[in-house]
Amino acid sequence: MECYENMTKLLTNKDGLTAFREFLKSEFSDENIEFWLACEDFKKTKISSQLAGKANKIYCEYIKTEAPREVNIDHKTRDLISQKMSQPTINCFDDAQELILCLMAKDSFPRFLKSDHYKELTKKQESNGQKKWLSF
Repeated sequence: MECYENMTKLLTNKDGLTAFREFLKSEFSDENIEFWLACEDFKKTKISSQLAGKANKIYCEYIKTEAPREVNIDHKTRDLISQKMSQPTINCFDDAQELILCLMAKDSFPRFLKSDHYKELTKKQESNGQKKWLSF
């Protein structure tokens, strides 16, 4: 899926990520990227005693019903994560993270490509003499 691939390229580029975050903030949907980033950070947790605390923080912030920054995931995925919270693993948010990545790729990303945020990003890239890193 080309859009999905380009979305991943964007998220792994510092300037691209910054521009996309700002765009999502302007649309009041930055909880999606913040959740995705929190999951990426969570997966880097090396000390197992820290897993439960980090998992609970993500769960309370983004997953549980009525969470302050609740992300748009289906009921089944939300329930599965809730069940995993008693003994969270490094992969307990993978399904939700994938859903949010797909949502951003299909919904927010195409609008981002038409936005001033993207235009500024490409101008910055060109003025720095960088090759075009996004293939669209």
